[in-house]
Amino acid sequence: MTDVYPLQLRLSAPRETYSLGVRITKKDNAVEFFKRACKIFSVESEMLRIWDFSGQTNLFFTNEKSKFPSYQRQSDGIPLELQVYGLSDSFKCREGKKDERAAQHSTIANSCCGASVMMNGSGGITNSNFIRSFWGSSYEAGSLGLTGLQNLGNTCFMNSSIQCLAHTPKLVDYFLGDYGREINPDNPLGMDGEIALAFGDLLRKLWAPGATPVAPRTFKSKLSRFAPQFNGFNQHDSQELLAFLLDGLHEDLNRVKCKPYVEVKDGDGRSDREVADEYWRNHLARNDSIIVDVCQGQYKSTLVCPVCKKVSVTFDPFMYLSLPLPSTMMRTMTLTVVNTDGNSQPSQYTITVPKHGKFEDLIQGLSVACSLGVNETFLVAEIYNNCILRYLEEPSDSLSLIRDQDQLVAYRFIKDVEQVPLVVFMHQLMEEQYMHGKMTSSFGIPLVSRLGNSANGSDICNLYLKLLKPFQTPRNDSQECLDSSESTTLEEVSGIPPVFGGGVNPCYGNGADSPLDFGFQFYITDEKGTSKDRKIVMNEIVEKEESKQLNVLVCWPKKYIAEYDTRLLSSLAEVFKSSLFAKKPQESVSLYKCLEAFLKEEPLGPEDMWYCPGCKKHCQASKKLDLWRLPEILVIHLKRFSYSRCFKNKLETYVDFPDDNLDLSTYIAYRSDQLCNRYMLYAVSNHYGSMGGGHYTAFVHHGADRWYDFDDSHVNPISQDKIKSSAAYVLFYRRVIEV
Repeated sequence: MTDVYPLQLRLSAPRETYSLGVRITKKDNAVEFFKRACKIFSVESEMLRIWDFSGQTNLFFTNEKSKFPSYQRQSDGIPLELQVYGLSDSFKCREGKKDERAAQHSTIANSCCGASVMMNGSGGITNSNFIRSFWGSSYEAGSLGLTGLQNLGNTCFMNSSIQCLAHTPKLVDYFLGDYGREINPDNPLGMDGEIALAFGDLLRKLWAPGATPVAPRTFKSKLSRFAPQFNGFNQHDSQELLAFLLDGLHEDLNRVKCKPYVEVKDGDGRSDREVADEYWRNHLARNDSIIVDVCQGQYKSTLVCPVCKKVSVTFDPFMYLSLPLPSTMMRTMTLTVVNTDGNSQPSQYTITVPKHGKFEDLIQGLSVACSLGVNETFLVAEIYNNCILRYLEEPSDSLSLIRDQDQLVAYRFIKDVEQVPLVVFMHQLMEEQYMHGKMTSSFGIPLVSRLGNSANGSDICNLYLKLLKPFQTPRNDSQECLDSSESTTLEEVSGIPPVFGGGVNPCYGNGADSPLDFGFQFYITDEKGTSKDRKIVMNEIVEKEESKQLNVLVCWPKKYIAEYDTRLLSSLAEVFKSSLFAKKPQESVSLYKCLEAFLKEEPLGPEDMWYCPGCKKHCQASKKLDLWRLPEILVIHLKRFSYSRCFKNKLETYVDFPDDNLDLSTYIAYRSDQLCNRYMLYAVSNHYGSMGGGHYTAFVHHGADRWYDFDDSHVNPISQDKIKSSAAYVLFYRRVIEV
């Protein structure tokens, strides 16, 4: 039978002035087409890849006996270009002409409607050296892979992680090949293969010649569908996206169709190597994918019971290492110390405490900082809206409950009076008289002391004035002359001199047995100082419940403000004010120190209790990690973001990480002579700005010793000395291949 309208193919090599026509029948399959192309250009089938960049279809064919789709005759005969990538360093044409640079690609034009094809000559997935060969080449097609991703609205976190993965050699090789054959749509832990397909399609677009910035809408849609936490257009964490994507790709591409049951056995005295290999075999029996092949390693976890000293050793897989920054192990906190004897002004102290420490660590550090006497103690309170919100008295409470913006006051007491009830003075300013009454406003740090149960109004007033003494405004002769000409002074109002002397009742000029209608006015109030339950009078005993604190609201006449330094009285520092430390030299730490902090032995937290099989109960065991098996691609996450129930923070510590020789030999518990433990940096995911916002970019090593900055749609060269910065968030290393 004669094919009236055969498929008309035109093959050509770049920078050649000729093209060769090829005709195959519509009944011919893809392998026939492959054979003809290989014969014309005199290359092996493994060295060819055929691409369709017409964008009209997403079909692809292997070199198996797949038929080309049935085409309608094209009357206009417009050719559609196909790219054929060669993987060798040289390329011989049929006429014997040699072109070194043409090794990377040649063109086939198809005069009929084409299908998107990716074929190779091995009958399966080709783990070619295309990307590595390309990176080591000086060929002009170095622009391949330098394609940006459009920002769809706060999607820079996604773009940053994708660009790092899109330049991971083995993964690019894999997704430019026939990866579709390994998709596992029936995996209940996967995403029906849709994440893998969407990522593979996106990666091919990024590596297409002459590509313009790609809008990853399809990938974002699939991501939002299977991970609702990434739905919408809010800013997210690039490392969280990376972790989800690697897990999703693994499950979508898991070669294990039916996961067997695996029984975990105890070591029973066997060597660590034997037990580790058994754990790894069990892991591979249920997890086998390109992600496992390339990105997964194994670490050794040792738990020791503090009571019976029972030792438990397990070997667990890891996809990435999340390393703490050593500075995140400590925390800087500022408190205001107020003496309760009225002899000195408040002072602020800044101390460093364990970030996940206890309240007793705070007291211990503060005691050293202000030279607390053996007969003294602290009562620490959190201040909010000029009143005491709560007391911090439980030694075992976690410091993570204290936020950076909180304001803490440590009241300094003599231990001998600990059993005497507290009295708390809150301050309120009386404004001018208005039509509907007086407008008041609270201010200042609450002043705290202790007062017996039988105290009267005069005792309360005297105690308050004693506490106020350090806040008195210094007076000179000229000021006294000036003040004498004013209509009213503190002395005229209260009948006492500014510096309170003994023998004179400072609240009553004539000892009147009446409410304090002049000068300061005192009221029994609630803990927030919002009510005036009862006005205090001089000789009247103030009744209150035993062991209960007495809350007193002190109303200030406006004219008294000049007599006291109310600014000092209101000066209260936040626990941590970043602006106070802005001028300090940037803190730095080496990546090796971060790794050592990750691997060091430490006790488990109260929320991570371990059930000891020896004691038959939960305990706070000590835990030690060791690296056992390293992956080909090592992903390192620097834990810059810290979260707790009450606060979140970003650390701007500069991490000095190697870019050409990360040597982990000394950190491996089991050393294999067959594998190199040295790594080279090839990508960095960066985060700039504050937590909860900011901007993500990616630095990628591309080509011969060249780095590029991928900032959404913009891709620009960057010098290697700018790769290291305090913005580095996720580091991507590949194992050095020793020759």
